Amino acid sequence: MKDKYSFADLVEITAKLRSPEGCPWDREQTFESLKKYLAEESQEVFDAVDHQDMENLCEELGDVLFQVMINSQIAQEKGAFTIDDVVDGVCRKMVRRHPHVFGDKKVYSAEEGTALWNYIKMQEKAEKP
Repeated sequence: MKDKYSFADLVEITAKLRSPEGCPWDREQTFESLKKYLAEESQEVFDAVDHQDMENLCEELGDVLFQVMINSQIAQEKGAFTIDDVVDGVCRKMVRRHPHVFGDKKVYSAEEGTALWNYIKMQEKAEKP
């Protein structure tokens, strides 16, 4: 084991778990079979937040991240998208929906920021076919 693992290590570990040499349970998983685990892990995040348990919160966020990783690995195997696409997409969304941080818009309160976010989101939905 390493002293400290990276995101790149997590990508490799996830691929290995799904590989022919990997774990039978991980190889059998589908988007559908993983839904319940994402719900369970998300609830465990909520519980850790409610109890202000930072150690457990860190662990549970890792479990949610693994759900993102394994779903992304399955998508990659199907030729749909990769974890890099997921990261790129969320980065683009955060930059696009925060023009007051990454652009020249000005907001002076959390409420104004939320309103701007919702306005941009509504515009994006309207532009989709």
